[in-house]
Amino acid sequence: MTTYEADGPRDAVPEGPGGGTPGDPEGGSAGPRDDRPGIPGDDRSGAPGDGRPDVPGSRPGGEGPGPADGCCPAAIRQALAAHTTLTLAYADDDGPQACAVLYAPGGDAAAPLLYFVTARSTRHGRALARPGARVAFTAQRDGQEWSGLTGLQGRGRCRELTGAARAAGWNAYTGRFPFVAGDERLRAALERTALWELRPDWLRLIDNGRGFGHKEEWRPQGP
Repeated sequence: MTTYEADGPRDAVPEGPGGGTPGDPEGGSAGPRDDRPGIPGDDRSGAPGDGRPDVPGSRPGGEGPGPADGCCPAAIRQALAAHTTLTLAYADDDGPQACAVLYAPGGDAAAPLLYFVTARSTRHGRALARPGARVAFTAQRDGQEWSGLTGLQGRGRCRELTGAARAAGWNAYTGRFPFVAGDERLRAALERTALWELRPDWLRLIDNGRGFGHKEEWRPQGP
């Protein structure tokens, strides 16, 4: 199989969700871990694409046009909804680094968004606050077999939310992690912490369950 990119055709090489091994997470926890179903630490929710048919308008094997309306393919949106933790990669004056953050999906099919909480005083918080800062990220379940390996890669920009935008993001975040609202001390601590929006401008779903090396990609439509 051959995929076509801006620099011309190349042989497609099957890869894992992260395209390699991410850097060690920054010291400290990105958030609370809970092994109850449906929240961080739970791997029982399954993952999209385990042998299911291709979604119409998607890009099987990474080839062919994306959806004609420019919307993010359903399989990618389902994968974003299936996971709870991002490995977020960034760079600053000290070089590249990666950290783990809990996230909640939001936005819509035309513009998917991801929300996460992190203090401005952390290394990644300072890096994200820089004008024009860009990030890369991956999301996947642990303990997968290679034949059914599935996960997401992405790139985009982050911004700290305030006002009505923060309120909407906070509703999405606490809806995803209801234990935050149920713990008064935790809720109060996170309400004082910066809430960020990650707006992807490139997403790739890897799903070996639909065929070895299967890929679907999305980029927002632009002028």
